[in-house]
Amino acid sequence: MLPDTDASKTLRREFLMTSGAMTSLAGLNSTAAGSLRQESRKLPSINLGPHEISRLVVGWNPIGGHSHTTWIMAQFMRQWFTLDRVVEFLQKCEAEGITAWQFDHTDIGVGAIRRLRELGSSMKFICLHAERAVDAPIKKVIDDTGCIAIVHHGGVTDALFRGGQSQKVHDFVKKVHDHGVLAGVSAHNPDNIKRIADEGWEVDLFMCCFYYVTRPREEQLQHLGKVAVYEPYYESDPDEMTAVMRQVSQPCLGFKILAAGRLAWTQKQVETCFQRAFARIKPTDGIIVGMFPVYFDEVAANAAYTIKYGQVS
Repeated sequence: MLPDTDASKTLRREFLMTSGAMTSLAGLNSTAAGSLRQESRKLPSINLGPHEISRLVVGWNPIGGHSHTTWIMAQFMRQWFTLDRVVEFLQKCEAEGITAWQFDHTDIGVGAIRRLRELGSSMKFICLHAERAVDAPIKKVIDDTGCIAIVHHGGVTDALFRGGQSQKVHDFVKKVHDHGVLAGVSAHNPDNIKRIADEGWEVDLFMCCFYYVTRPREEQLQHLGKVAVYEPYYESDPDEMTAVMRQVSQPCLGFKILAAGRLAWTQKQVETCFQRAFARIKPTDGIIVGMFPVYFDEVAANAAYTIKYGQVS
């Protein structure tokens, strides 16, 4: 039971008003999805190379069970997002005007993409990858999914830069280009994005975390004198990352704009995060938002916020 505070009352009221909104998602079939697509909204868009995508990209983490909060929530996400639900969810996203999905190369990711294509989807796909020992080769990722871009995984990027092995990230970018698709780099540390841009790497896009959640213990102790439990989320982080996003010429996709759900207790709070995110980034940038639409139609709400705040004059 939530404590009887103004915030909890607001949360309960939103739940009661909207908990039925996603009931239709579980039963959404391909015929209904096709009808929805014909009436889909038009979201503001940006270009990644020759590809036009919506400024709002749907993210992977809830589908993959990466809650960034608790093990229980991670299990709930992973169990809820069956293959059928992933496909229905992405159909709903496309109907709301979201035209790109950032995914991981997993069985459920590949399966969903294949099913969507069979159903006539025109959604574009951006893969987060690192070609580690446990990962599939880049060529297989492209063959399996027909993705428009492959982006080097942010956590791996930060670790390699910290360990003096940034050349491995650069080699990955070159290898992706050799296979004929757009190449990007993701990072949580804004200094890594800035360094890549300053060194002139042939990067087509960046994925930029609004929060420096990979900040090592030593750095936290040095600058703050204390260490956060698990991942650190600090109010000043978005300002530091978006300052870099505005400086680089490449399009950037900002992610974790809601601090992995920490800023999503009410829809007013969510709307404020969308407003601030779009106000801080370049007109050629977009955002990636993971969604878990069990109790609330997050897809429609997030699309509406993008239309309201993401227009480019």
